[in-house]
Amino acid sequence: MNFVPRVLAVLDELLTAAAPDDRGALWQLAEPGRELDANLVRLPAGAEVGEHQEDVLDVLLVVVAGGGRAVVAGAELDLTPTTVLWLPRTSRRALVAGPGGLAYLTVHRRRPGLTITSSAGSSAPFPVAEPVAEPVGPYAARPAADEGGEAPCMLDLVCPACGRLSADPEPVFCSRCGERFAER
Repeated sequence: MNFVPRVLAVLDELLTAAAPDDRGALWQLAEPGRELDANLVRLPAGAEVGEHQEDVLDVLLVVVAGGGRAVVAGAELDLTPTTVLWLPRTSRRALVAGPGGLAYLTVHRRRPGLTITSSAGSSAPFPVAEPVAEPVGPYAARPAADEGGEAPCMLDLVCPACGRLSADPEPVFCSRCGERFAER
């Protein structure tokens, strides 16, 4: 498959078109066959992304507008336009938007997902989804309950803004877009 380089978005135009109180992902890289994920995220003035940890991926955060601060390893780091912040996997971090809000681009390796393959020797007339990597967190296999029944519903772990399934069993903020989860 040949890919042709092209302009996917003009960040200034996306930010200008957003309402001042818009929060979350304004744009996401969605090209088929990509090896990266990227998101343009906007937080209105005073909004926060609560402390969280990304266990699998390093994340590069580039501030494109506004300002605020990141709290990492107990230290506060100022975020201003053109600041580039590296967030290594397993590091705990939180973000707070300043009075003018905060807009930033996150870039990281694409998350492993499901691949559709046909099972060798399978009599199934359709492709079978097979996991790329052993699931972790809420995706991990759970022991079967003696009473049987359906698996527990995980809708309370799905971000209402961007649809990401949280690895945290009791999420407060989405680690992708910063949206606050409903109180339980």
